[in-house]
Amino acid sequence: MLAGMDWIFVGFVGLLAIGLALAIGLSLDRERQLDAAREAILRSTAGIADANPAEDLPTIVRRLRERLEASEFALDQQVRNASHLADAMGVGIVRIDDGERVEAANAAAHILLRRPPGSIPGRTAVETFLDSRVEELIATARATGSASGELRLGGTEAPTLLIRARRSPVSGVSVLLEDVSELRRLQQIRAEFVDNLSHELRTPLSTVSLLAETLARDAEQAGDGVPARMRDRISKIEVETGHLVQMVNELLDLARIEGGGPLVLIDDVDLGRVASDATERLRLFAERQGIGLVVDVADHVPAVRGDETRLAQVVVNLVHNALKFGRREEDDGAPGTDAVAQGDVVVAVRPVDGEVRLSVRDRGVGIPKADQGRIFERFYKVDRVRVRGGGTGLGLAIARHVIGQHGGRIWVESEEGVGSTFTFALPIAPNAEPSN
Repeated sequence: MLAGMDWIFVGFVGLLAIGLALAIGLSLDRERQLDAAREAILRSTAGIADANPAEDLPTIVRRLRERLEASEFALDQQVRNASHLADAMGVGIVRIDDGERVEAANAAAHILLRRPPGSIPGRTAVETFLDSRVEELIATARATGSASGELRLGGTEAPTLLIRARRSPVSGVSVLLEDVSELRRLQQIRAEFVDNLSHELRTPLSTVSLLAETLARDAEQAGDGVPARMRDRISKIEVETGHLVQMVNELLDLARIEGGGPLVLIDDVDLGRVASDATERLRLFAERQGIGLVVDVADHVPAVRGDETRLAQVVVNLVHNALKFGRREEDDGAPGTDAVAQGDVVVAVRPVDGEVRLSVRDRGVGIPKADQGRIFERFYKVDRVRVRGGGTGLGLAIARHVIGQHGGRIWVESEEGVGSTFTFALPIAPNAEPSN
């Protein structure tokens, strides 16, 4: 039998053993947790070149913290460099958060908006821009991803700003501000210069053109009384005067199109009738060039919404170009019946996939691929050696502007030695009925 003290000693030893077991268990569990954490950290640093699996956990954590601080510093430097570059370029940047308040704005934005430094952040969009149109641009950017507009924020002396709003992939909207006042002033000067020059040249050129036409008609009536060489020179005077008149008219048209506001598109236009009328205006010119001219309009072509006069101008430009450049040198001479039946130049109108397409096809020398990307630029011309007659280099630029104002598109398909096809497409007018 154990005495009382013995029982107390045994109990104490038992409790001590239990406590030691618990301590060992907790220590082992803690060690397992630390090992698991260490392994997880090592896995996350597997891509780091100098990661050392033999390092202890505090060292790994310290190294990760150093890298994080270095990354944050590098990111901050990049942001500051980008902001400095934007300031140097004069581009204002305003960040709008999801609560419609300015989150950040660079120095250029404060200057363009004529605000004291640091006074924009925290304001609402209305308080910042003082124009509801900017709110509309921001709302459009949130809904569609981007929006842009040109506004004069303030009085008549305020700068004209080009505003581009872009939805952030994370949150909020970025608004970019660019001062285009000087650019618009120079464009206005150019437009006024071209307009004045065109008007000053139009009157004498019209007189010379009329006199050349009269002289050519009198020479033709005189018959053999006028030498053939003189008749040829008179004809060349008439042609070259026509080129000058065309150039002046196209310069004036382009200045008006580029300098004017958006077209008011309220008419339902029958492109088939426009194609027929426009080609008839050039029928005599086609006969003089010895080229057949055919109009092919599909049945039941829907109307398009637009300005009939401008669209007719586009068709005339395209057909005129096709007649000037649409025949190879080996085809010179009056065409036979077969050539006219096939149509050296074919104007076709077709409804295709919710739009109406008008194409003008010729079988001329074609356009090199290197030139096709620039053919719609102002004053750009394909190598004159390859084509006869020359041109102003403005007709296709006018066509591109007009079709763009109608919400359409224009393009060219061409192969050297085979010919070219110029096509423009316009959306069908809402609730349009097919024309007969």
